[in-house]
Amino acid sequence: MEIKRVVVTGLGALTPIGNTVKDYWNGLTNGESGAAPITYFDASKFKTRFACELKNFNANDFIDRKEARKMDRFTQYAMVATDEAILDANLDIEKLDKNRVGVIWGAGIGGLETFQNEVLNFANGDGTPRFNPFFIPKMIADIAPGQISIKYGFRGPNFATVSACASSSNAIIDALNYIRLGYADVMVSGGSEAAVTIAGMGGFNALQALSTRNDDPTTASRPFDKDRDGFVLGEGAGTLILEEYEHAKARGAKIYAEIGGGGLSADAYHITAPHPDGLGAYNVMANCLKDAGLKPEDVDAINMHGTSTPLGDIAEAKAILEVFGEHAYKLNINSTKSMTGHLLGAAGAVEAIASILAIKNGIVPPTINHFTSDDQIDSKLNFTFNKAQKRTVNVAMSNTFGFGGHNACVLFKKLE
Repeated sequence: MEIKRVVVTGLGALTPIGNTVKDYWNGLTNGESGAAPITYFDASKFKTRFACELKNFNANDFIDRKEARKMDRFTQYAMVATDEAILDANLDIEKLDKNRVGVIWGAGIGGLETFQNEVLNFANGDGTPRFNPFFIPKMIADIAPGQISIKYGFRGPNFATVSACASSSNAIIDALNYIRLGYADVMVSGGSEAAVTIAGMGGFNALQALSTRNDDPTTASRPFDKDRDGFVLGEGAGTLILEEYEHAKARGAKIYAEIGGGGLSADAYHITAPHPDGLGAYNVMANCLKDAGLKPEDVDAINMHGTSTPLGDIAEAKAILEVFGEHAYKLNINSTKSMTGHLLGAAGAVEAIASILAIKNGIVPPTINHFTSDDQIDSKLNFTFNKAQKRTVNVAMSNTFGFGGHNACVLFKKLE
């Protein structure tokens, strides 16, 4: 079977540091933090009282009010980011063979706010089961790709991937393979999450996963810093339009980058902690390079998972040294979570966009909020601390790791 080449022809982003791809990229390269006190609910009694919320976002500016009420926020975010990506790709919807256009979407949790509110309403009521008729279709994680396909009439492969914080990277890899193997011409792929809720903050606080730096939220996400104390919860969406290369070329599409390959692995170790030697992270990067047919020295940059957790950052840095050897010191590695916070199921998509734009623009965004080196992390590695760096990026990798030990890595390269 002929393996087809796959390129990225459209991007859409909705993030805590920018509600469009342009604004998101500006926020990244300027080193902006999206962290601030929570506005969605009264968080005064929570251990963590801040998050990376979207700014100045109103779903009704983009979606009919009646339709928006039938969607959880994570689906609203998916629709808005996808609209931008389709427009960016200049897709003529009516000229496409819609049977060969699909949607594969990632969400680690799905409609958490919907589930939370319906249960709270029942618990605060008189015991009579009065539930919203859209409760279930608003909550389920696969409704986002379903809604996208309904809006645009895309009848190709359509499903959701759920692998915690690796979900949207899994979605991108699945979409890549459907096109590679000839089952689709175009795939809409990405992820969204809207977990800045009472239940989301409470649950992650109970796990002791979140930073509690309430006195200074903007510096709370500090990957690889000695004084990091957990991740900062974020929200939003990212969409990539993936297209078979000849199909894109025939319609004169602009091409951001080629997807060289993807890797998957499992830690098989612990439900929330990484393998201490970074074994799963090592395997996923090695698998990704093998799938792309590239050598470690071909890579220029890695957008690390880099969540700002005490154990995770150490394990990932170890894995990079194991995979890349001496070449590791020639890489630009960074964590955009230092600015956006952790978007959970949407992380892979928004970070993939950052990797693609690093290739396009020759700039690696910074890892902000570095103050003190951690003696358990090799300080000779170039973490792109505190300021963006210009360099030619021909090949970039993006790592995402999820609770349960799920690992996914996607590799992008400049089109030759």
